[in-house]
Amino acid sequence: MKADDALLRILACPIDKGPLVLLASEEALYNPRLRRRYPILDGIPQLLPSSGEQVSEAEHERAVRESREIGDSGDSRDISKSTDVRERVGAEGGEKEPVVEPGAGS
Repeated sequence: MKADDALLRILACPIDKGPLVLLASEEALYNPRLRRRYPILDGIPQLLPSSGEQVSEAEHERAVRESREIGDSGDSRDISKSTDVRERVGAEGGEKEPVVEPGAGS
């Protein structure tokens, strides 16, 4: 899988359903919001919640650096620009309010 692969643009984290970034050096996909890494085995992303692993602070910082390097080369998945929904809610200066996803059901 390459950083500009069309498949990467449609893959999502199985937990928060947000976008993932490619960590080519590790053959893994990474969710910077939850700090979870999902392996790619034989070219197949392992995107079950149980397949992901939590990363340390040092590993997270390294992943952000790697993503910035990829982002500088023109890839749109620069995780340093990724915004967590919890940070966006209330970012306009108002009170933070619960987030309800329209497709969440009743």
